Amino acid sequence: MVSSSVPRWRWQILDSAAGLDPVPPVIAEEPAQDWCNFVVWRPSELPEGCDAVVGTIRREAPPGRVDAVGRSPWSDANPSGYRTEISGGGRRLRLKQFLYDWAFPAADHPCLWGSETRPYEIGEGRVVWLGTDYLGHRAGSARLGRTTVELSVLEGEFTGEEIVALFAALRPAVPEALPRILATPFSELSYWARHPAEMVSVPTGVFRFHRQGREHEGDWIPSGEVTAFLTGQGVPVSAGAFHADSAATFGDGSAVRELDVVYASAAGGELRLTAQRTGGGRLAFPPERDKHPATEELHDLDGRPLHLGHLSAEFGACDAWWQHPDGYDLRLLGSAGTGMGREHFLALVAEIDAGLRLAGHAEVLG
Repeated sequence: MVSSSVPRWRWQILDSAAGLDPVPPVIAEEPAQDWCNFVVWRPSELPEGCDAVVGTIRREAPPGRVDAVGRSPWSDANPSGYRTEISGGGRRLRLKQFLYDWAFPAADHPCLWGSETRPYEIGEGRVVWLGTDYLGHRAGSARLGRTTVELSVLEGEFTGEEIVALFAALRPAVPEALPRILATPFSELSYWARHPAEMVSVPTGVFRFHRQGREHEGDWIPSGEVTAFLTGQGVPVSAGAFHADSAATFGDGSAVRELDVVYASAAGGELRLTAQRTGGGRLAFPPERDKHPATEELHDLDGRPLHLGHLSAEFGACDAWWQHPDGYDLRLLGSAGTGMGREHFLALVAEIDAGLRLAGHAEVLG
């Protein structure tokens, strides 16, 4: 929920891609926060024997391809990111922090996609996932106050207990930035909502749903108009502790096909609702499993089939697909956390479904 009493976050952005640093410069977490559209986290404790911490910044710039170390080779986008290497005693790991904002994070931990993962509580409702990353390294991933924090072991061995402890010891480098970033609508933080940048097809959850190329370029509703817009479309503006802060329509240039709504909680948890006319967009029924280990279940929602996928019955992350009697296909994704497991998520789905008044309202979907 966007708080009207907390000022929204503003950060520094380069004027053009030509201004990007050829090599990301060394910078501590606190001054780096001024360049980031996400909360920068700093470890308050280090693994035993580790005594060196080096952080580097990738600053945000408008889209453009340049020869710069660390920038994405598959897109012309230049979002901000912060990288920390922690080392000592012949061991080394790195933390990578950024706002994963071009799609909903794949099963809530995109760097671990395709590997068996295990969740661990780290306090304040947060969960860290341990697994193997795309480079084959032992790794961990968590979403902390909307920030995606990814850990990869680069040298030596770190136990699971050490990795969990390191995530639990992360604290905001600039404490006052946390409430301001959480009070800023997703559409104002998102690089892809602000720039017409290219992207690659990425997984988003347990069931298959991808956007790629220019398909992700939504027509974002101005922040101050989201509540009125959703009310006019017959879509609920809240569910449980989650309140809508952003919405966008997605189409193929000739007709709007999908509506996305981002719901956020005060603690930084997220829900992402996608709605389309039956058969009128990229949601395909029955949903097809994407390539990630997960549990798939079939539930009953007021006499209709509800397809549910989750990584953990206790913590989520959950992915639900169902159809509404007014003639709409729907999908709800949730971030992981304590209190975000299967039963709570099913209650959120039921609440949203009961609050939908799409017939005669959702004209943006055709």
